[in-house]
Amino acid sequence: MSVSAAAITVAQAGSDFFRDRSEADCIRDNGAFCAGWVIENADRYVEPTLEHAFLVLVPVALGFAIAFAMAVASHRARWLVPPFIGATGVLYTIPSLAFFFLLLPITGRGNVTAIVALTAYTLQIIYRNIVAGLANVPADAKDAGLGMGMTERQLLWRVEMPLALPEIIAGVRVATVTTVALASLAVFAGAGGLGNEIIAGSAITFRTGIVVAGSLMILMALAFDLLLLAIQRHLGRWRVAGRERAAGAPRLRRLRAPGPERA
Repeated sequence: MSVSAAAITVAQAGSDFFRDRSEADCIRDNGAFCAGWVIENADRYVEPTLEHAFLVLVPVALGFAIAFAMAVASHRARWLVPPFIGATGVLYTIPSLAFFFLLLPITGRGNVTAIVALTAYTLQIIYRNIVAGLANVPADAKDAGLGMGMTERQLLWRVEMPLALPEIIAGVRVATVTTVALASLAVFAGAGGLGNEIIAGSAITFRTGIVVAGSLMILMALAFDLLLLAIQRHLGRWRVAGRERAAGAPRLRRLRAPGPERA
């Protein structure tokens, strides 16, 4: 059958042709993506998405606070760095499902178990990045701060932390994206989230539900990553201005320098 003949057949069949490929058939055949079902059931993903965002934001915030305190404490007392790295590394290597099940007898089912485990997984990433960022601060910058009469505390907050900002934000970005993925397993701790739409009940056999939940997690990870990148650029704007001033100063001096006297 030629292409034109096929087109005429489709036109004559009208709605009957497409009814054979309707959304009901897609659901019945467990199609990879049933758009009509997604539109009709979009509301069922609102609450799990909000739960998932909560399971990401709270552990990352708690993990950052704990890791930041550890990094500040070990920045001056360098002997604390190996124990802290070792302890956070041990927590990071615990299998996620095993971590949830080990906590269940202590914290019970619900958000507490999920938040404790997910927070523990962020410590290694964030702590190492903060320590690396502070260690990479140029010695000249610290010497200049001390030469201006800054105390150790002032030097940390006014010089070292701003210069370590890119590494710190990079650690938070990696920890956030990782937590978005790990939070899908919080369903085993009874914490809900988008993992509930993938694993719980018979949803694991419905491919469209898996595709939608997985896509929402990918979009969430991208959104958080772009937000943190925007925060980094906003907080680090002074670095760009400083480089521009440093680059423009020699040129300005050359323009103002007197030229050779004419004979």
